[in-house]
Amino acid sequence: MNFSKSDKLTILEMKVSEMKNLLIKEEIKAEELISIHIDQVEKFNKVTNAICTFIPDQAISQAKEIDLKKNFELPLSGIPTFIKDLTATKGIRTTYGSRIYSENIPTKDDLIVERIKNSGAIIMGKSNTPEFGAGSQTFNDVFGTTHNPYDTTKTCGGSSGGAAVALACRMAPIAQGSDMGGSLRNPAAWNNVVGFRTSQGRIPNWPYDLPYNSLSVNGPMARTVDDTSLFLSVMAGYDSRFATSINEDPKIFETIIKPSDKNLRVAYTEDLNKYPVDKDIKKVFNQSISVLSKLGIEMENAAPDLPNVDNVFQIYRAYSFAHSHKNHIKNYRDLMKDTLVWNVEKGMNLSILDMAEAESQRSLIISYMSDFFKKYDYLLLPTTSVLPFDNKIEYVDEIDGIKLNTYIDWMGLCYAITVTGYPSINIPCGFSDKGLPVGMQIVGKEKNELGVLQFAKLFENNTNFYKQKPNIIL
Repeated sequence: MNFSKSDKLTILEMKVSEMKNLLIKEEIKAEELISIHIDQVEKFNKVTNAICTFIPDQAISQAKEIDLKKNFELPLSGIPTFIKDLTATKGIRTTYGSRIYSENIPTKDDLIVERIKNSGAIIMGKSNTPEFGAGSQTFNDVFGTTHNPYDTTKTCGGSSGGAAVALACRMAPIAQGSDMGGSLRNPAAWNNVVGFRTSQGRIPNWPYDLPYNSLSVNGPMARTVDDTSLFLSVMAGYDSRFATSINEDPKIFETIIKPSDKNLRVAYTEDLNKYPVDKDIKKVFNQSISVLSKLGIEMENAAPDLPNVDNVFQIYRAYSFAHSHKNHIKNYRDLMKDTLVWNVEKGMNLSILDMAEAESQRSLIISYMSDFFKKYDYLLLPTTSVLPFDNKIEYVDEIDGIKLNTYIDWMGLCYAITVTGYPSINIPCGFSDKGLPVGMQIVGKEKNELGVLQFAKLFENNTNFYKQKPNIIL
């Protein structure tokens, strides 16, 4: 079929369900759908550097096979996506953003990739990430820096930065990401897309050898809540190999039922009563709160008590970094960035009592969260403490005159929620006076991903911020 420029732009703005409908009705071929998205990558990746390994020929070949068999029964048949470069993909280069693995080609897929492939989705390549996912600024010595499409002099965030930029530039409607201290949520906030940090075990992280004490999860990213939820439905599901895997049918996420704003009690906080937050972030966030108040939702300014949450996150993060990178720092220290070396060495210097104390502190935090959510249905807070900063700077060391101690301190609004284990989604909530995207976290009750998605959908329906595209693709 011959699609006009207008037709192509219309298709690029569609939700996954709409694209699937075109495929099923044979109003477009999978090959054509993939080609339209390939064109987007070729146009805008040279400006943003979102995609680090691009495999258009393989994607076209898979699309032709789907067309030949007319196999559109699977939930994501023919839909393009990208996999984060921290996630192993069989036969596709996976560097982890590190010179140590610059030519690494895995012989096996991670479980999350298996599930995405089994859904019928077509992998078009790998999205850029910081070295080993460390830090919420996407740059590395293998592929360079990924630029924010809303202002290419600014950072896109990270560590799922390439994925978020690809979504914002309409290179794909869905993308896989992962999150320890905000790596799904921060870049989603700064690129006006959705990033969902689910409960540990909702999406089994396999292979992984720290299933009990890890803070990391895989998760879906998309431009809309509907597409995020659909993508979650193919990522989630029980796996007995993963110790904390949640045994619940993932099909509950295929379609979000009409959300209700009745009888909801929602807490909101600008700063969790503990973190410095830029005034521009507060301004946009409070405008979002007023939107919800006008819907008649009972809103209350309140925050959970999270004692020692910074220490807990720092200890757990350092512990996992030491475990993952003990051989890297021994054999390839000169190939690792300084902040990563610092974090690994911090972990290697931990004592048994340090870990025990952090676990005890985390237990208390979770107890307080449980009490908090007996009173409230949701907690709302900004996703980031600052607007996207200059992409030549590795991290923010000061907010409104308050000095920060480490390269991850500025991510407190996200990593504090990570420690609780409660599901948290970033939803676009507006723009600064200079046109930079701002995101809001919606935190739900324990393991209540469906509820989080429903409330996010309610907010999205009443704002539609996701429709505002970056100027470079207008």
